[in-house]
Amino acid sequence: MKKQLRTALLGAVFGAALASPVLAADKIAVVVKSLGNGFFDAVHQGAQEAAKELGNVEIIYTGPAQSTAEGQIEIINALISQKVAAIVISANDPDALVPSLKRAKDRGIKVLSFDSGVRKDGRMMHLNPSGNALIGEKLVKLTQQAIGDSGEIAILSATAQAMNQNVWIAEAKKVLARPEYQGLKLVGVVYGDNQSDKSYREAQGLFKSHPNLKAIIAPTTIAIAAAAKAVQDEGKIGSVYVTGLGLPSEMAGHVKSGAVKSFAIWNPIDLGYSSVHAASQFISGKLSGKPGERVSLGRVGTVTLNANGEADMSEPFTYDARNVGKFAKIF
Repeated sequence: MKKQLRTALLGAVFGAALASPVLAADKIAVVVKSLGNGFFDAVHQGAQEAAKELGNVEIIYTGPAQSTAEGQIEIINALISQKVAAIVISANDPDALVPSLKRAKDRGIKVLSFDSGVRKDGRMMHLNPSGNALIGEKLVKLTQQAIGDSGEIAILSATAQAMNQNVWIAEAKKVLARPEYQGLKLVGVVYGDNQSDKSYREAQGLFKSHPNLKAIIAPTTIAIAAAAKAVQDEGKIGSVYVTGLGLPSEMAGHVKSGAVKSFAIWNPIDLGYSSVHAASQFISGKLSGKPGERVSLGRVGTVTLNANGEADMSEPFTYDARNVGKFAKIF
């Protein structure tokens, strides 16, 4: 009798196990502009932190070798075949990726952009790391703090198609048009295509084209480090200053050398973390992307989607000689 009861119990447990299989983890693909970029390495770290916190999430971290739309399109098509639950992408081109991302959405894949957005019809939400107007103003203020109220300045950006950098440059130009900044003369905008060597050469070209240049604004982590190195190598420390958006770990040496007085960046770890938290809510059906929806970003807080399906995470933070060493140990 006992043996029969034990057999019955084992059968019931086995049957329940078959009826309630272990759920597979939701695969969230984090697609970055290019691999080997310190900013996106930090984004990856944050994404993994969110996955660990959420529990039933697996991160697929990927991106092309070079910052091209073509490379990202190939990756998106492969992810569609893998039937991932969500694609979270920092776009190399706001328009070129849309057809592939629409196909992903048609297959039930949740699509979000972060950092550098895609056109509204190609995603369900975009997470800005900061407010565009705040970034544009910060870039100009840092420049004025470095060189004073007057002088020639230039901008060294990523690619000509990078939506986020283009918006920040447009906002910076609006700030430069204000009476209090009339002494700062923008003499050129050049592009390093998110490549260190090309960004370095473009900085050297600015020195030659504009011998009275006082500052280079680089709203991208690769270009700011390359421009600072060019200033040092060309013996222009003290006559040309570099500022913009950079990683403390990559900029600490340039601050110490004097090529950079200060720069800014949001926390890319929090950006990756927040993006994955948002994606998980779309996967679960808690969010649909409607204006006014409140999105929980875990430890970062809560944001609200605007009419364009966008939300701003936080404002940029300034790094200088007083604090860059501390933060360089983190990211």
